[in-house]
Amino acid sequence: MPDDAPWIVQKYGGTSVGKFLSTIVDTISPSYLETNRIAIVCSARSGKTKALGTTNLLLQASAEAMALDPPSPSSSHAGTPMSSSMSASMSRFDLAASQPFHSTVAQIQQDHLDAARAAVADADRLAQLEREIGEECDRLRSILQAARVLHEVSPRSRDIIMGIGERLSCRIVAAALNDKGRTAELVCLDTIVDDMDSDGIRAPSSVEDAGYLDQSFYDRLSAQLGDRIRQCKGIPVVTGYFGYVPGSLLSQVGRGYTDLCAALCAVGLQADELQIWKEVDGVFTADPRKVPTARLVPAITPEEAAELTYYGSEVIHPFTMEQAIKKSVPIRIKNVENPTGCGTVIFPDHASAHNPDDVQHDPFVDGHVEQPQPPASRAHTPGNVTPATGAEPLAPVAVPPLAHRKRRLPTAVTIKDNIIVLNVHSNRKTISHGFFARIFGTLDRYGVVVDLISTSEVHVSMAMTADIKPRTLERLSAELEHVGVVSVLRSMVILSLVGKEMRHMVGVAGRMFSTLAEGNINIEMISQGANEINISCVIHERAALKALNLIHYSILELSPKPCNMEGGSFGRSFF
Repeated sequence: MPDDAPWIVQKYGGTSVGKFLSTIVDTISPSYLETNRIAIVCSARSGKTKALGTTNLLLQASAEAMALDPPSPSSSHAGTPMSSSMSASMSRFDLAASQPFHSTVAQIQQDHLDAARAAVADADRLAQLEREIGEECDRLRSILQAARVLHEVSPRSRDIIMGIGERLSCRIVAAALNDKGRTAELVCLDTIVDDMDSDGIRAPSSVEDAGYLDQSFYDRLSAQLGDRIRQCKGIPVVTGYFGYVPGSLLSQVGRGYTDLCAALCAVGLQADELQIWKEVDGVFTADPRKVPTARLVPAITPEEAAELTYYGSEVIHPFTMEQAIKKSVPIRIKNVENPTGCGTVIFPDHASAHNPDDVQHDPFVDGHVEQPQPPASRAHTPGNVTPATGAEPLAPVAVPPLAHRKRRLPTAVTIKDNIIVLNVHSNRKTISHGFFARIFGTLDRYGVVVDLISTSEVHVSMAMTADIKPRTLERLSAELEHVGVVSVLRSMVILSLVGKEMRHMVGVAGRMFSTLAEGNINIEMISQGANEINISCVIHERAALKALNLIHYSILELSPKPCNMEGGSFGRSFF
């Protein structure tokens, strides 16, 4: 692998690391090493389910560290004569050993030890890895015990606790690569932000300095990450946790910080692409588990991906996309179970690149999307077998330019579950601007985020997630009753039709609502975004599956379909 070879950054989620580590080490990574340098970014590993994943167990351990002390064990020594000091020492020892977080940490440790033994064959390397896992878990116990003594888990402590999951995961991945004869180096980023300060590249000392972490901070951080990774020999295996940031990493970014770290690494390395490896083939026109005819979308724009992510399809966090896309790094979503599959590329289409100087690399060339296949297969013609994967390389996938498509279609339809609708009808004692001001001021005080809103001069309907606490909803409703009559609709979902081409389509909203009407599906609320690439409505959850299939069948299928829902085998008998 030449030193000047282009970089590819691969990000693997916790489930991928937990279930498909052998595929990552034996198949995926080697297939890129002939022509590229790769950097691997890993989330904390998950086992069979995310609920039992390392991140959730770490959060559980943090909560257990703050739980009330169990009853004093002094009664267990009632019949044994001992000094008062010895008794107190024994009581403290027993109490510490009985803390509930110890069993959770033991579960985390055992899970990673089992994974290490399955991934590493060399006895000496395995023994070293087991010692490192033990040291990480001992460090975790110390942090949790200190938090219990102080009866506080500070934002910085919580970030450090969460970061241990990535450290454990990356240690196993790096050891597995080395065990296969591929030099890999663990890159821990715990102090990367502090290093920026020591190098004279000042990060905001607090969120109050700028109100939030602005783009200049992330630009400096990406450059620092790139410099750190270039120093590695072999394959850098990078922790998704990149140290403490002002205001807490979890608060500033959330649990998607690993994706953000991968994007910043890709920007800092000026990588050819950022690959997000999941357990799905890419972005589909609808959820393939619910819509049998859903098809893979080979390419979407960042705007479409952001809308789909917000309204129910788990694509990639919009802020993570923004970091990569603004530096012209394409993002490819690939399936760890199907490494040679096409996947989906996220990149602005050529028609939206108004300033050529801002786009350093455009995967849309002459109406074609460059095939996101392993570079090892690029030197082979279709029909040959790549030595790295043993699979036949795929031919390039052509995507017709917008102007030459026979039938312009929206990109996808998606459902966001677990929604309630809060309706407020004015009592007409206030003027309209006061009516709206009272409503939105109240929502702000209670920290309620609204997904969709539809207004008139005296009426407001707001769709929001039903995760809001019942007590909070009661207080919110009681306060809003001062400005109008309040009603709540429960068990609702948001149905969204997304597509950048809808800006140029006439009648797509009419077709969408006519299709729902012919399917006898009642619409409670309608909203269209100002960007004109999203049309959403709220329906009852019992009609969600039917509506999803109807919209996909009537609007998103490649061949035109009759409007009559009773025709063919798709009629009412289908449902």
